[in-house]
Amino acid sequence: MDQVLEARPSETLPAIEATLNYLADTGEKIVTEAGPGGTADMRGGKLDPRRMVIRNGRPPAKDLVLDREGFTFNRHDTKVGDFYDEAQVRGIYFPEMEALVKAQSGAKRVVVFDHTLRTADEGLREQKKIREVVPRVHNDYTEWSAPKRVHDLLPDEADELLKRRFAVVQVWRPIRLPVETFPLALADARTLSFDDFIITERRYVHRVGQTYSVRYNPDHEWFYFPHMRREEAIVFKVFDSEKDGRARWTAHTAFDDPTSRPNAPPRESIEIRTLAFF
Repeated sequence: MDQVLEARPSETLPAIEATLNYLADTGEKIVTEAGPGGTADMRGGKLDPRRMVIRNGRPPAKDLVLDREGFTFNRHDTKVGDFYDEAQVRGIYFPEMEALVKAQSGAKRVVVFDHTLRTADEGLREQKKIREVVPRVHNDYTEWSAPKRVHDLLPDEADELLKRRFAVVQVWRPIRLPVETFPLALADARTLSFDDFIITERRYVHRVGQTYSVRYNPDHEWFYFPHMRREEAIVFKVFDSEKDGRARWTAHTAFDDPTSRPNAPPRESIEIRTLAFF
């Protein structure tokens, strides 16, 4: 049984103030072009850096609810020995994540459909052919792109599946050392407004998707989990088809932590994306 983490020194760390990169809507169409290794060049809009208070999410972790705040923080061990081994990720980690998302969301069926390794180290990115961190506030799916992903991935079942509630739920964790640089910050879903979102087209070689960039709103309340380790995982929701007041999105971003010690090792992490059907 997954359990919320017990108290540890990192729970005592105070809130910090850091710069988060929002996007100012200039009226232009915003497009990101997915390049080699997952890099993405953006056109349109303008970065809008803002100093924001980011609270330590460890103290309230046991009270976080996926359908309320939009994310949960869990102690969750993994049997994966090497996250750079594709066979281990697909053969071991995917089933682990299916079970975790089911437990956290209450979904009857979970389909893992994508994973992304990221690092803040340029040399390691080149060596391992993995992606860079994303220091920009965003949400990964839109009202249009989430159901389209169901059609793309499960074309024979999509029409029937989309008659019922479904969600896109993701899981984020460090894969080697504790996170000391570019941790993940998440906004409490209750402080988000749909008016905060800016549709951003994302173009791949074989398909076109959409994400939401996010404009600044002083009401946003931000959290992070300092010094996350390999046996810790954040489960967060980036789309929910249900419109009954529950959390539907979780704006999130990597950020430059001003409290990181000099020469701290670069962050290495994995994100898993799933479709959750209810």
